[in-house]
Order: sequence, then C-alpha cells, then structure tokens
Amino acid sequence: MPRHNALPVVSVLSLLVAMASVQIGATFAKHLFSDVGPMATVALRQGFAAIILLAVFRPWREGLWPTGCRWRTLALYGIVLGVMNLVFYAAIARIPLGIAVAIEFIGPLAVALMGSRQKLDFVWISLAIAGLWTLLPQGDAAHLDPLGVLFALIAGVCWGAYILLGQKVGSQMPGGVAVSLGIVISCVLTVPVGLGTATAALFTWPILLMGLGVALLSGAIPFTIEMFALKQIPAKTFGILMSLEPAVAALSGLVLLHEFLTGRQWLAIALIIAASAGATLMVRKPAATPDPA
Repeated sequence: MPRHNALPVVSVLSLLVAMASVQIGATFAKHLFSDVGPMATVALRQGFAAIILLAVFRPWREGLWPTGCRWRTLALYGIVLGVMNLVFYAAIARIPLGIAVAIEFIGPLAVALMGSRQKLDFVWISLAIAGLWTLLPQGDAAHLDPLGVLFALIAGVCWGAYILLGQKVGSQMPGGVAVSLGIVISCVLTVPVGLGTATAALFTWPILLMGLGVALLSGAIPFTIEMFALKQIPAKTFGILMSLEPAVAALSGLVLLHEFLTGRQWLAIALIIAASAGATLMVRKPAATPDPA
C-alpha cells in the first residue's frame, strides 16, 4: 500500500487506541472508588495530569504564558473542566460507564447542532431524544440510579461548555499550553474536594501508582495521540470517529468491570452514536475536541 494511503489508516487506528485508553483509564478509576471514593480519584487524576502536562508543554516559556483577559477565559475553562470531571466520576460511581458516556455525549452533540441549520438536524435531535428517553429509569432500565443519570447530564452540559471555551482559549494560545494550564486551574477545585472526602489510603503507594495510571491512560496518552490524529485526518472525520466513544466505553465496562447492559440500553447507546455521527457529518466545521473526561 502506498505510504500516503497508510497514514490515514494509522491515524484512525491511533484514534481508536486513544478512545480505548480513555475508557480503560475510567475503568481503572472505578476500581479506586471502593478505596478512596470518586472525588479523591478525580483529585489524583487531575493532580498527576497537571504535573505531566506542565512538564511536557512548559507554558512558562517565553511567548507562551497568557496575559491579561486571557486568564479570565482560561480560569473559566479550568473550572468547567474540574466540575465536569467531578460530576462524571460521581455519575460512573452510580451507573454503568457506557451509559454515563452516552448521556454525557449530549453536550458535544448540542454544540455540533448549534453550528448547523439544516433540515436533517431534526433527525439527529430526534435520535438523541429517543436515546435519552430509552435510557431514563423506566421498565427494564429501572435499576439506573436517577442521581447518576443527573450527574451524567450535568457532565454533558459541562462538556459542551468546555468545547466552546476550549475553542476560544485555543485561538489565544497553543492547545497544549491551554490544556495544561486549564488542568492546573481545575486542581484548585478538584484537589480540595478530593482531599476532603479521601481516606488515609489515598497516600499509600499502590493507590498513588493507580492514580498515576489513570492520569496517563485518561489524559496524557490519549491527548497526545489525538493531537497526532488531528494533523492527519479532517476534523469532520475525527468528530465522526469520536462518536463511537459511548460504544467503546460500554465495551470497556463490559469486559473490565462486568457491567452488563440490557438490549434496551444498547439500543439507546446506538441511537446517541447515530445522532452524534449524523450531526457531525452535517456540520461544515465541527468542533474537533478530545474527550476531557
């Protein structure tokens, strides 16, 4: 196969690896919940991710450090990132990973539809509503924790805000600098909350090493891979492939956490994936923003 045809294939495969890395990291995080709780797990993840990304991107270098009004947008970006991770981990502590990610995807879906004014938008909105309705605690899905569903919805709202703020911050400074400083700011919120709910086990080596693994799998590794993929494939293709993430999350939950879903729940995830992929396909310039949760 010619070399110029191989690169997109490598990029697509690397993007699938990045999605799997994020969701495997989430399954590792769920294993920590019984020892330190979800909030402390977020603190570990964000704290280690901040250290790693600061070392990689070194935002204090000349010409990279933000000034003036940029800090206000960056501060809001970091706060939204912190809240999103706190409520997402609170969600997956109560409901299966695949369902939480599917519900959370409503955020980027809403952002994608905001950029389009086509008749087919009604189809994608209808599919998303049908998917959400199917996931609501009713019938054979009645065992879903309503609070977990609510937390996942809040995480979705935060993800949508994160994309919009990320686009603004990204236009003012390099993406790596914005993400690294945003995660540092998120730690101002997540670390105190995590420490306030943690047990003494948080400061043991096995827990710290597991937290480092979560930070690498859910943050540093997929972010680096996705930045590579974005340089090789169109943003629209990136967005469509990212729509598969709820399915990747559901499979990760099934294999690594033994979270078995009903046929109704798999159908709901499929409807949300179809809505997300369809909306991304119709938008002229979709937001190609990696999954931050």
